[in-house]
Amino acid sequence: MDEQLKQIGERLRGLRDVLDIPVSEMAETIGIDSEKYEKIEKGELDITISNLMKIAHKYGVSAEELMFAEAPHMKSYFVVRKGQGMSVERTKAYKYQSLVSGFVNHNADVFIVTVEPKPGARTIYKNTHPGQEFNMVLEGKMELFIGGKTIILEEGDSIYFDSSKPHGMLAVGDKPVKFLAFTVE
Repeated sequence: MDEQLKQIGERLRGLRDVLDIPVSEMAETIGIDSEKYEKIEKGELDITISNLMKIAHKYGVSAEELMFAEAPHMKSYFVVRKGQGMSVERTKAYKYQSLVSGFVNHNADVFIVTVEPKPGARTIYKNTHPGQEFNMVLEGKMELFIGGKTIILEEGDSIYFDSSKPHGMLAVGDKPVKFLAFTVE
């Protein structure tokens, strides 16, 4: 994962350099101070998918370009075979597999997210991003926290919510939870 963080940081620094964006502006875009943002560019601090999406949207690039260094090419359709989507492990507990990474100018981001269980964990990192989100549990069970509420979702359950509300999740039990996450602004 450390190598992935460094590569994402390098792409963010490259975007900032090409567009002549001050560190302070990039930091403000994702709601952190400049010192923390500089650590992200150095690969010393993780950045959430939602913050990558905020940067991508504001500066007119795809989140996939920032995550995977791959620009989308397909304009009519894009097929992802089972288990073959571009993926990134954001932390040891979270893995995102993009299902739309090859389609040019996609209007939504669609991922299969796998969350590893953290026995005894009660601290949840919550994030926000503009728009709305749809989640459907494919395997396992999770606790989803949205704006002060806790909702248990099991295999086959789904939820649609305002993603500007702080939200985060935990896998329940001793098995990973795998869910479809669909975000749209």
